[in-house]
Amino acid sequence: MTSLLLVEDDAVIRASVSLALERYGFRTATAADGLSGLEAAQAGGHDLLLLDVMLPGLDGISLCRRIRETSQVPILMMSARGDGLDVVAGLEGGADDYVVKPVDLSVLVARIRSLLRRAAFARPVPAEPTAGQAVAFAVLDFGELSIDTGALEVRRAGQRVELTPTELRLLLEFAAHPGIVLERATLLRTVWDYGWDGDSRVVDLCVQRLRKKIGADRIETVRGFGYKLRTS
Repeated sequence: MTSLLLVEDDAVIRASVSLALERYGFRTATAADGLSGLEAAQAGGHDLLLLDVMLPGLDGISLCRRIRETSQVPILMMSARGDGLDVVAGLEGGADDYVVKPVDLSVLVARIRSLLRRAAFARPVPAEPTAGQAVAFAVLDFGELSIDTGALEVRRAGQRVELTPTELRLLLEFAAHPGIVLERATLLRTVWDYGWDGDSRVVDLCVQRLRKKIGADRIETVRGFGYKLRTS
């Protein structure tokens, strides 16, 4: 069973969301403040983290940053203000996506499942595939950037680069279309699995984080259109 960690200080919301998620088949552990949430996250064993932004002790954005120091586990932020600076700060801090409270349960579950699919996609394929499993992997080189699409490893100048599942999925999408401009709406569909119009800030801030890890000039902004991966 998929294990989630919900960090939410409001007891009513914490109990209701936890119960609802368990009805959808998710095993849900909870924490009521940022520090206990950090302790639970560091203990491991969770497939995805749900972090409220406004937490006592250690706010959700700081909690996200602390977790990202040692873990690439999928993180979904929950914000009471969809247009607030906390959304931007959370995404900059390493969150994969966000929802605005109060959130419709079906939307929350859809976002969780989408993140879990990305995390599953980011797991390396076994060296010896099972019978009937097609193998079409390669090592792609773009200057000092190397992407092993089978082992799902990324290296820059020979040094391994640690990416979150979303960052890796985004980079692989660029690598599959080198030199081609990809629109934000396209990336929201192919990487974030949105079946509806999403917030383009999610794309922009993930690109920003990715640039810090693989080189600021590797992904080029094409103003008014989107982004493309430079091949040299």
